[in-house]
Amino acid sequence: MYLLGYDIGSSSVKASLVNAETGKCVSSAFFPKTEAAIIAVKPGWAEQNPESWWENLKLATQAVMTESGANAGEIKAIGISYQMHGLVCVDKDQNVLRPSIIWCDSRAVPYGQKAFETLGEENCLSHLLNSPGNFTASKLAWIKENEPAIYERIYKIMLPGDYIAMKLSGEICTTVSGLSEGMFWDFKNNRVADFLMDYYGFDKSLIADIKPTFSEQGRVNAAAAKELGLKEGTPITYRAGDQPNNALSLNVFNPGEIASTAGTSGVVYGVNGEVNYDPKSRVNTFAHVNHTDEQTRLGVLLCINGTGILNSWVKRTIAPEGISYNEMNVLASQAPIGSAGISILPFGNGAERMLENKEINCSIRGLNFNLHGKQHIVRAAQEGIVFSFKYGIDIMEGMGIPVQKIHAGHANMFLSSIFRDTLAGVTGAVIELYDTDGSVGAAKGAGIGAGIYKDNNEAFATLEKLDVIEPNQAKRQEYADAYARWKHRLEKSMAK
Repeated sequence: MYLLGYDIGSSSVKASLVNAETGKCVSSAFFPKTEAAIIAVKPGWAEQNPESWWENLKLATQAVMTESGANAGEIKAIGISYQMHGLVCVDKDQNVLRPSIIWCDSRAVPYGQKAFETLGEENCLSHLLNSPGNFTASKLAWIKENEPAIYERIYKIMLPGDYIAMKLSGEICTTVSGLSEGMFWDFKNNRVADFLMDYYGFDKSLIADIKPTFSEQGRVNAAAAKELGLKEGTPITYRAGDQPNNALSLNVFNPGEIASTAGTSGVVYGVNGEVNYDPKSRVNTFAHVNHTDEQTRLGVLLCINGTGILNSWVKRTIAPEGISYNEMNVLASQAPIGSAGISILPFGNGAERMLENKEINCSIRGLNFNLHGKQHIVRAAQEGIVFSFKYGIDIMEGMGIPVQKIHAGHANMFLSSIFRDTLAGVTGAVIELYDTDGSVGAAKGAGIGAGIYKDNNEAFATLEKLDVIEPNQAKRQEYADAYARWKHRLEKSMAK
């Protein structure tokens, strides 16, 4: 008995086949093998053709079925994870009307900002828990104003995962979690955000039918079964955006639990058990995968642009030529906690939402030519990244999220012991590292939605824990002092 999970990313589409009994992934594949193209007709624009996601999904499906030798009839459920905040528009015949405006497209910023100011900041935050910002609703407003002929032909709007589910089943539906990430959900009234729809002049018929995150959301139809080599009638029983799904993949479901990633950019995703928001809108709040009217479970998303990209910059430009990341970590370990007074502000990858959309750039503070060497700068870079996580975690704790345990995949910056030890030391949280990914998580989510697993604990009972990092109590003050110095320098930079 198998479960099939898809992860629809902006760089590739990944499929994983999971043995439902053992919980182990038996086959994975991703396409394309080089990073998927992003269409950028103008500066700040970013689009992809939804049809390309489907073509890559077909290739990935065929690869896992061939490698595993599984019978299509043994697949009992399908789950979908997808890049968040994208906009797909289709007509009545389910034809895509234009390329998808994806998450990193910034053309809709002025539309969201104007809505925020016109409707009132408190009104938006108390109902949407966010500014309308650059999210899906604002992208649709851009189409309405700039491409009215296309707008008039729209039958339904969808997120990328909704589109894939439609291609699989022929049915168009969405979830509360999906609507919340697009700014279409009113948390105060538990319904579609009529006031924002009315402001933008959107007809409510554009919103697809709403299904629970864990539920039957359609079945593979004959056309899709033929294209993919799957069995007609296989149920689709789960879908979620990539960050909520990453949290699910790490078995993060309840208040106080945190999921984190630290690749080129970094994410801290915490679960809140009460409806709350940051008055400065420095973090984003969406419905988590297990949020219901009866049980409040909100995912609070902190995104930091300047994380692994700083570490890679240091590797290219400051560390000895040809050094590996592991060798960099050894070099950094030669410097003390706090890097002998150096603080690096890692914000050289554009405006940071956490810093109220200010673009303060990266800077190195406290450098002494007679004292510091490469080892201090390499360590200070990793500490600066960790301290930016801590700064955001403080915002989340101010919203009522107690950060006690951080779950992360054993990848990227979390491969560094200095990064892990500093994060545990400065936050006081226990860090647990796991072997998992988004497509495997989507497969297990499908198992929950299909009733194969009774709950998340059963679904993730076999989740492999690779390491546990406890805070070093003897060094807590050293970490605290280094962070206080870093924070003081950050606040001076922001005050300029």
